[in-house]
Amino acid sequence: MSTDLSSSLSSKKVAVLGAGKLGGMLLQAWMREGLLSKELVRATVRHPERARSLTEQLHIEVGTDNTKAVSGADIIFVCVKPQTVQEVIEEIRPHVAPGQIVISVAASVPTSQIENTLAKNVAVVRAMPNTPCGLGAGMTGLCKGRCVSAEQIALACSLFDVVGRTVVVDEKHMDAVTGLSASGPAFIYIILESLAEAGVKVGLPRDTATLLAAQMTMGSAKMVLETGDHPAQLKDSVTTPAGCTIDGILELEEGKLRVTLIKAVVKATQRAKELAYNG
Repeated sequence: MSTDLSSSLSSKKVAVLGAGKLGGMLLQAWMREGLLSKELVRATVRHPERARSLTEQLHIEVGTDNTKAVSGADIIFVCVKPQTVQEVIEEIRPHVAPGQIVISVAASVPTSQIENTLAKNVAVVRAMPNTPCGLGAGMTGLCKGRCVSAEQIALACSLFDVVGRTVVVDEKHMDAVTGLSASGPAFIYIILESLAEAGVKVGLPRDTATLLAAQMTMGSAKMVLETGDHPAQLKDSVTTPAGCTIDGILELEEGKLRVTLIKAVVKATQRAKELAYNG
C-alpha cells in the first residue's frame, strides 16, 4: 500500500458494526498494521460486557449503539450475521448519508437489499474475506453496488489488501467466492490433518508430521501464486515416471478426492445463497 493511501485511511472515521469473530479479527488486524486511527474508530457488539472487554483490549471506543457508531463515519463496516443485516440497516438508516461507504461482509446479502433499505444514493460494497486475513494471509472477494465509484472500490480493496489479497468480481459470483475461499480453509485443514495423520501412520512424530504437512501446503500454494503455472503443470513436475508420487495420486483418484472437493465447494456455494433468507 502506498504511503499516501495509508495516510488517507488513517484520517477516515470508521465504524465496525458487529466486532465479533470476523469483524473483530479484521479490526484487530487493521489496528495492528496501523491502518486506522484509534481515535477515529468506533465498534459495536451486542453485549455491554463484551464492549468493555474490547475497549480495554483494543484501546478504541466500543459500545452497543449502532446509530452512535455510524454518525459521522466515512466508512461503515457491517459485520453482523446475514440474518441480522436487515434489522441493523433499518436501525442505522436515518443516520446514513450519501458520501459514506457501507462495506458488508455478510454472506449472501446482496448490495441491492442494503441499497433499497437505505433508500439513498449510498455506496455499498459487498466483501467476503476469510479467516487467514487475521494473519495477513487472507483472500477477499469484493463486488460493488450501483453507486460505487472506481475510487471507492479501490479504497475498499486497499483495506483488504493489507490483510491478504483481493479480487473484484461481479456480484453474481460472490456466493461462489464464499463457497471456495471463505469456506475453503476448513477443507484445507481437513486435508492437512489427514496428511499429518498419514505421517504418524508411517512412523513420524506427530509434531514433525504436522509441520511437514503445513509447510508443504503453504509452499505448494506459493508456487501456484508466484509462478503463475497451472496446478496440473506443477503436479506433473513432481510426478516422475515410475516414482512414488504417481502411486499416491492413483490412491487419491481411486478415493475420488478430486470430485469430493468439487462437490464440497458446490454445496458450500449453494448454502451461501440461502444464508440471509433461511438462517
